[in-house]
Amino acid sequence: MRNTRLFFLFPMLLLMVFMSGCLRKSSQGNSPGSTVTLSKEKLHDKIRGGWAGQTIGVVYGAPVEFKFQGSLINEYQNIPWNDGYVKYWWDKKPGLFDDVYTDLNFVEAFEKYGLDVSRDTIAAHWARTSYHLAHANQASRYNILNGIMPPASGNWKNNPHADDLDFQIEADFIGLMCPGLVNKSSEIADRTGHIMNSGDGWYGGVFVAALYSLAFISDDPQDIVEQALKNIPQQTTFHQCIADVLSWHQEHPGDWKATWFELQKKWDRDVGCPKGVFLSFNIDAKINSAYVALALLYGQGDFTRSVDIATRCGQDADCNAATVGGVLGVMHGYSGIPEFWSKPLSEIEPLNFEGTSMSLEKAYALSYKHALGILQKAGVDTAAANLAIPVTEPVPVAFEQNFDQCYPISREKIDQSYTGSFSFEFTGNGYILYGNLIKRSKIDTNYIDRVAKKLGTEVFGLAEPEDPYVAELKIYINDRLDETVRLPMKNSARRLEPAWKYQLPEGHYRVRIDWLNPDPGYELRINDRVIYSSVKPTGNIPNTATF
Repeated sequence: MRNTRLFFLFPMLLLMVFMSGCLRKSSQGNSPGSTVTLSKEKLHDKIRGGWAGQTIGVVYGAPVEFKFQGSLINEYQNIPWNDGYVKYWWDKKPGLFDDVYTDLNFVEAFEKYGLDVSRDTIAAHWARTSYHLAHANQASRYNILNGIMPPASGNWKNNPHADDLDFQIEADFIGLMCPGLVNKSSEIADRTGHIMNSGDGWYGGVFVAALYSLAFISDDPQDIVEQALKNIPQQTTFHQCIADVLSWHQEHPGDWKATWFELQKKWDRDVGCPKGVFLSFNIDAKINSAYVALALLYGQGDFTRSVDIATRCGQDADCNAATVGGVLGVMHGYSGIPEFWSKPLSEIEPLNFEGTSMSLEKAYALSYKHALGILQKAGVDTAAANLAIPVTEPVPVAFEQNFDQCYPISREKIDQSYTGSFSFEFTGNGYILYGNLIKRSKIDTNYIDRVAKKLGTEVFGLAEPEDPYVAELKIYINDRLDETVRLPMKNSARRLEPAWKYQLPEGHYRVRIDWLNPDPGYELRINDRVIYSSVKPTGNIPNTATF
């Protein structure tokens, strides 16, 4: 009798599997050349959901941001969320919301200069910002202020942070203004993302913009991950990393931690960012985008589950949760975000973010306006109540790969301060010094209080951010002048690393740094030195650099 039941049940199970496949295709529902109809009301709701979901994710990940480096956050550890929690972080740490307000900087540029604004105009607007930036963002701002314009400002030879996730966390606005128009999002990503990133760092933003764009026309997380990946050239390490996540998801469909461990084993290495090379800190765009893809796949469209997984993957936990929350916010719309999450957000929606004249409410309105403008340029009748959005096949963007033939082989702890000339030797094809210019005097608390009063907010970051002193250095390699660099003390104008050089012919080198205008009130602090080689390491590498 048991076997008979199985006999009759088996065809039914096959039918269910078949129907499940059909339903998944139906949720994709959109082959190239077709159109997706979206009401204006729904479009606005989805855009609001994107900005809201992003902000919710930022706050949820706040207490664990970079607290778990190379380690996942198990479920036994509670991550808080409650009424008043968003406002708590808004008051406690306004800089936490950099994911959102750097995004809004570009929204403001497109509003001020038009949808066809040039890359140089966007870059000039970007360089005039005064709020605190870090990594690829600050490196690009320094470059632009010193005449190095995009795409050179984001190129890895001028910007050691080019593979960092900076553009990944500020590309959300692009997808929000390109509903369903995934290739248009790539074009805007080219204009914007090469300001601060290149290679895998740029691809992180292209991928995220595509995820947002596709979430307007698909309710299937796996579909949008697969389609967004088509925008990335297959031969890149970024594409290979995300493709691995899709493959491991097939192997371990019910266990996100198994895929997380596979990611760590194969991809947890940062070769560019001097804060992360050979250390547990990893801000590389590949692995952080992989956490985004992992959370979308295993969260299966559930907002709470997806944001939680993204956060528990660790590393830049607030940024990755923000991306996942934003994508699902678009997919479900603002009205589809559970009240548990959206209610605490209402307290800050009308408030301007730190150092900006932009709020979430303004973001909702401007992104809706820009989306209608982009759709109109694409031939969509935006006067109609319902918008017929054309579906196109994603087209891969141009190939770029940073740190080609440039493998880190050693990291040495220096921890020395200099007030004049110093030199060191190394064997390889490149180096970078991790350190910065610092002021030797104590913090002028009265000055900080005056600045805080002027800005109307608490001041975070370096002491005396408006300090006018600029150190001037000459860098010599084998007694030949390589470059002259400026090290401003001013926070918003600072150069992150004092000196680096990549892709030299493999050999032995002596580097000398001369401080042209030393001041006893300042010193150059060198924390670490990373050495590169054109020879890929295969085992233990001896220390190859000496002072």
